[in-house]
Amino acid sequence: MIKGLTTAALTAAFLVGGAASTWAGGHEMTLRATANSNENDEDYDGLVVFKNYVESASNGAIKVELFIGTQLCSNGAECLAGVADGGIDIYVSTSGGSSGIFPFVQVLDLPYLMADDRVAEAALANGSPLVKKMQEMTLTNSEGAIRLMTVGNTGGWRNFANTQRRVQGPGDMDGLKIRTVVADLPQELVRALGAAPTPIPWPELFTSFQTGVVEGSKNGITDIMNMKFPDAGLQYVTLDGHAYMGALWFMNNEKFIAMDPAMRRVIVNGFYQLQQATFASPKRKSIQAYEDFVAGGGDLYVPSPEEKAAFKEAAAPVFDWFTANVDGGAEILEAMNAAVAEAEAEINMVMDAELE
Repeated sequence: MIKGLTTAALTAAFLVGGAASTWAGGHEMTLRATANSNENDEDYDGLVVFKNYVESASNGAIKVELFIGTQLCSNGAECLAGVADGGIDIYVSTSGGSSGIFPFVQVLDLPYLMADDRVAEAALANGSPLVKKMQEMTLTNSEGAIRLMTVGNTGGWRNFANTQRRVQGPGDMDGLKIRTVVADLPQELVRALGAAPTPIPWPELFTSFQTGVVEGSKNGITDIMNMKFPDAGLQYVTLDGHAYMGALWFMNNEKFIAMDPAMRRVIVNGFYQLQQATFASPKRKSIQAYEDFVAGGGDLYVPSPEEKAAFKEAAAPVFDWFTANVDGGAEILEAMNAAVAEAEAEINMVMDAELE
């Protein structure tokens, strides 16, 4: 039994196939998709592309209903329980939101493993060693109830931002109170860098900056600007790019496997279109976000290669913690390293050919 999901929820998931199988005979199917975000978010962009593609490619046989915000569920555990019992067909989560049920997804939060967007997008492509292993572990841990369809992006890269001073190296992090999610790994990273992790709910973060409850966070620039955090005093951003902000797209497995092969192909292709949309969206949105941050007096700092190497060295204890404390940590880290190595080799081969 997986942590956070009830026996009733898992049992109900296997009953969804009865309703879904009627669609295989030609009847219309409706998919309920939810994201606990808003219409300015990359998750919404991805869902709009998914809905358009699936409804068109299925000739209207599949309808996709979008529920943005907390209309269907309010947090990762609740939403994933909804996916397991079939009340929700599709749900997107950050690693922090789903790590209570799938601890291995915290591999996405391990720092400084992927150098840039090109490497990250290749390493997170469906069929990569990492995604195949995550899909396998998701099905196993959910006893076949939940399927990981793809991994996209939600907000670009996590960078350290604070209200106090420019951070050029790990020594400048000393003593800063950094907001984290409740998940263990981000807190371990903050501790390793000499700062104090302080779990704060996202809706309370603006006020927490104002009052000094926290002095920093680890977010992407689009989230920082969408939430108007500079108005609360967040004026220093260091582009250390310690983690790619992966978005995990889950689906009720019984709903998926009850479809005929042609429609399963439509769904899989739809998630590919969604993934590509979420890869692209933060790049475009971040251009204006960075410009607005600097125009408002914000200090934007890019660490030198030597400074970034110092961050990576300081963060090394996090990897030991991960493999020792996360169930399946060693095998998922191995898959991550294999995916990154494959991605880098392929990119370098293509790059070398283009430079000839």
